[in-house]
Amino acid sequence: MTKGNSTKITDELYRYVLDHNPPLDPIQQGLVATTYERFPDVAGMQSAEEQGPLLAFLVRLTGARHIVEIGTFTGFSTLSMAQALPADGTLIACDVSQEWTSYGREAWQKAGVADRIDLRIAPALDTLRAMPQEPHIDMAYVDADKESQIAYWEELVPRLRPGGLIVTDNTLYHGTVLDESATGSAAGVRAYNEHVAADSRMESVLLAISDGITLSRKRQGDVDPA
Repeated sequence: MTKGNSTKITDELYRYVLDHNPPLDPIQQGLVATTYERFPDVAGMQSAEEQGPLLAFLVRLTGARHIVEIGTFTGFSTLSMAQALPADGTLIACDVSQEWTSYGREAWQKAGVADRIDLRIAPALDTLRAMPQEPHIDMAYVDADKESQIAYWEELVPRLRPGGLIVTDNTLYHGTVLDESATGSAAGVRAYNEHVAADSRMESVLLAISDGITLSRKRQGDVDPA
């Protein structure tokens, strides 16, 4: 087997990556900085800096017009995706915290994309189950409580259009996915990864980007569930 992990990502190499990616705009930079300033203990929940341009790239690549985000936090990923949507696109952002998302609301307004974002403060499963059941979602970003991810997946996949994309963050979960005795969130991620890999309705790849990102595309045509 050919190993693909011979390049170690040092701090210097990570900086090189950021320097050769699309730069964050001033509003994005401000939101990232504010998140670390106001919520230093949980700022790690924010999507990594390189994920903003990646998510925007995927929105444009798929031609997405209808996006669902599970887990908004302070809204950096939301902002990145909304900026890549066409003017009449819609992003439904699901979170349970008015406090965290208030910082996102302010940034979305500054960026002129607040009208594209439908923030719903409620358990994400309730929001998903209230959506039309027919396939209509172009892209989903899942970055929330890890023990509920399989439930989110099972609500999203039937509502995803053929060719639509689910992007899942933290699928390596700091390396704890290797621990067969893992509990809590780590166990949730392990179970989710197995569930995703076995689902014949989708084709998926797990990438060693940041803390692990899985891209899952809905197959064309009718495929029996795994």
